[in-house]
Formats: sequence, structure tokens, C-alpha cells
Amino acid sequence: MLDARDLTVHLGKRCILHDLAFRAVPGEVTVILGPNGSGKTTLMRALTGEIPAEGRITLDGTDPRSLRPWQLAQRRGVLAQFARLAFPFTVLEVVRLGAEAAGEAGAAASNRARAALARVDLSGYEARFYQELSGGEQARVQLARVLAQVWEPRDGDGPRWLFLDEPVASLDVAHQLQVMELAGDYARRGGGVVAVMHDLTLTALFADHVVLLDQGRVAASGPPRQVMDPERLAQVYGCRIDTIHAEAPDRLIVTPVPQAAPLQDPAAPSRATGSARPA
Repeated sequence: MLDARDLTVHLGKRCILHDLAFRAVPGEVTVILGPNGSGKTTLMRALTGEIPAEGRITLDGTDPRSLRPWQLAQRRGVLAQFARLAFPFTVLEVVRLGAEAAGEAGAAASNRARAALARVDLSGYEARFYQELSGGEQARVQLARVLAQVWEPRDGDGPRWLFLDEPVASLDVAHQLQVMELAGDYARRGGGVVAVMHDLTLTALFADHVVLLDQGRVAASGPPRQVMDPERLAQVYGCRIDTIHAEAPDRLIVTPVPQAAPLQDPAAPSRATGSARPA
């Protein structure tokens, strides 16, 4: 289990997270949700030890800050929101970095890297240079690298964890679904998944547990149908959001409702005067 208590993060003079409690369990996809500036990525970075935080964090009963880097690398993989490479690595070389962080070497590392690329629909890309790929393809390569690092969701020491910061942000619809299904499969096989998300409908479809943040505090935590209440979402996001409960299959569909008046064609007659607007 991933457990954080009294978590507080200051960046400069600003307090970003305020005495926050967070819990995620293996076997579930836990999604951190909230508007821009609510503290989602800061929470992710604190949980993974990328930034210092006050409070208590334990990963399967152990303070991750007490582990050596190689020990931590074998327990959890982190997909950052942004990843840049300055050198001309091939796709296979990038993904091998994950396998090697987990202790694999030689042919075994290459085989695991190829298997991870297949999971993200990039078989045949091994010899291509990373910088030549589209943004969406690069994002999937980075996901393959993380998968190669924590390939088996469980081992003799317990569950492994995937931390995914906006994993579908640059992907088309088909690959968004593929990534979320991959995350769900990882959880069903006993691993833990913690993901920062912006897409409300994908969250409703794939999350087992949702932590909704608002200005650095937890506004609600629980199953999607409990947390993603229209009134609560409207209050947190500052706009009207409707939810539709579909019976077959059992799904929650979340849709923002436009508030502004539709744009009018400049050449169309004015409603007020009935005459065309000046050019």
C-alpha cells in the first residue's frame, strides 16, 4: 500500500499541498484528478521522492526515502509528464534503460524492451531514433521504458508500482484507450497504479479510486461514482459538468457543458438590428 499522511509541500514561499492524506492500494488504478494548479503533479512528485515534502510517506510499509536508488527502481517506475533526450538514442536503447534499471542486461534486457514496445503498439520502431518520432510516439516509448523497469506487477517482495503523470495527454483516442487498458491490466494482475489525469470520462471509465484535489487539498476521495458528483465537480472546476449513468455497460460518462454563447458568423445578420455587421 502507498500511504501518505500530513503531506505538506512548499515551493519557494508558496504552500502547494496542505496537510494532505493520500492512499493507494495494489490491485487498483488510483487517479489523481483536479483542475490546473490544484497540486496534482506536485503530489505525484512528492510521492515519488522527486521533491522534498513534510509528513510521512510509506510504500508497502517502507519509507521510500530510506531505499537505495537501485532498490527503489525495482519497486516502482515513474512516467514523468515531460521527458527530453539531448542525444540521438534509438527507441530500443531508450526502453532498454528501464530494463537495465531493473537489473536486466544483454539479450534479456533487449528482449524485455521489445516486449514492452509491443505492449504500446511500437513493434518495428526499435532502430528508429527517438528524436524522429512524433510527440505521441515518444510518449509511448517512455511508457514502454517504465513498463520494462517494473515488468511483472508482483514478485516475491510484493507489488510493484506504476506512477503515470498525464499518460494520455498527447495520444490519439485509440492509444488513450490502449494505455488506460494497459494500466487496468497491470492493476488486475496485482500491481499498483497511480495516475494523474485531466480527462474526466477516461477517469470515470478506468479508475477504481479517485482523489480529487482542489487548491492543494483533498476535496473528495473514493470510487468514481461517489467522487464525480456534478455539484462537486462544478464547484472544483468552476464550470457546469454533467454525469450520465449508462446502464449497459455500467459506465459513468462525464461531460462539461459550454457556458458561453455560441460564436456568431460575422457575415450573418445581427440579431439586434437585422442588418449585416460591418466588415
